[in-house]
Amino acid sequence: MSKKRYALVGAGGRANLFYSAIAESFNETAELVAFCDINQTRMDYANRMLAQNYDYSEVPTYKSNEFEQMIRERKPDCVIVTTIDRTHHDYIIRAMELGCDIITEKPMTVDAEKCQEILDAVNRTGRSIRVTFNYRYAPHNMKIKELLMDGVIGEVFSVNFEWLLNTSHGADYFRRWHRDKRNSGGLLVHKSTHHFDLVNFWLGTSPQTVYALGDLRFYGRENAEKRGVTQFYQRSYGSEAAKQDPFALHMSENVYLKEMYLEAEHEDGYQRDQSVFGDGISIEDTMGVMVKYNNKAILNYSLNAYMPWEGYIVVFNGSKGRLEVKITEQSYINSGGDKEDEGALIGKRIMVHPMFDAPYEVEVAEGHGGHGGGDELLLYDIFNEQTEDRFGRAASHIDGAMSILTGIAANKSINTGLPVHVADLVKFWDEKK
Repeated sequence: MSKKRYALVGAGGRANLFYSAIAESFNETAELVAFCDINQTRMDYANRMLAQNYDYSEVPTYKSNEFEQMIRERKPDCVIVTTIDRTHHDYIIRAMELGCDIITEKPMTVDAEKCQEILDAVNRTGRSIRVTFNYRYAPHNMKIKELLMDGVIGEVFSVNFEWLLNTSHGADYFRRWHRDKRNSGGLLVHKSTHHFDLVNFWLGTSPQTVYALGDLRFYGRENAEKRGVTQFYQRSYGSEAAKQDPFALHMSENVYLKEMYLEAEHEDGYQRDQSVFGDGISIEDTMGVMVKYNNKAILNYSLNAYMPWEGYIVVFNGSKGRLEVKITEQSYINSGGDKEDEGALIGKRIMVHPMFDAPYEVEVAEGHGGHGGGDELLLYDIFNEQTEDRFGRAASHIDGAMSILTGIAANKSINTGLPVHVADLVKFWDEKK
């Protein structure tokens, strides 16, 4: 059987998950044929990792303006997109038009206009998109899906969902490109796409109406000044003031960050270690969202990015009882260590409270590796192309759109102070015929 050919565009922090999987676990069925990125240093780093860690031959590299040339010359069957969020749509659409299928990191894109362009391109080209929602595959999240599918608490009427990002991982979004909402759509798109997708996945429904509030309350210079901070700096590297700041990221002390970002700055000027208390931050760190779904369920959701621990608490209230979940995740810095540490599970508790019976704890298989064990299972599903799955975990472009549209609607609601109807944001291709 011939190997399926993959090209990867975007050689930053998330890329290693995919190229290492192809090189190590799936090299009998998959072949990496090219890297594409705006930065040659990062592509060279990725090729060194392939050679040093996996004894895999270096692959040809192409700059971002050579993307179409790469596809013509290397003839990939599928393009893996792990660039910054605001560029996802561009590479997705061009690759589909040139005959490739797509695997894309979440979020699929950052606003309604770009989402519509992707939906139109799928309709026009007939190509497929897989969105890598690894949290769907984590054993504890699968157990939640199983309990709800089996009707343990009956019909779900409401969900309370609180996600906590801590002062390591949460702060990291305010050091790098995510801090500019034009790049990431803000945390309600970039990060919450995971959480909104989980609700869609768990309940088997899609969002109808969204109302949201949000603000920048902790990070940013103005907030720090209000708390009495008087010493500021633009970035950590070369700053004396940063040495005393527990929020500072010191890339020169971390071999991964040093080689991937610090030594690559001369090419594109990207600074990975900006001060979280600097100017120019346009995303929120404190958010609350209410969602009504097409099955009439209601979600009350909050996201805060400066908490003392990392994880989430989610509660489902149903016609036959209540399901309570608390998950604690390991703190980490993106690209600052082993990928298995990213979102690794360190604590879990799932409790069922039947309406007329004693509560009981549900046992869950232990997940290992990144995102509570979800990364490994996601990769197996993608590169082995599994077709049968009781839970329907494989996420399409429709799933990708439905998750980001909740966050996009929330952003619009924050700006206008009004509820937003998701159906008004985009038209899906079957509705346009």
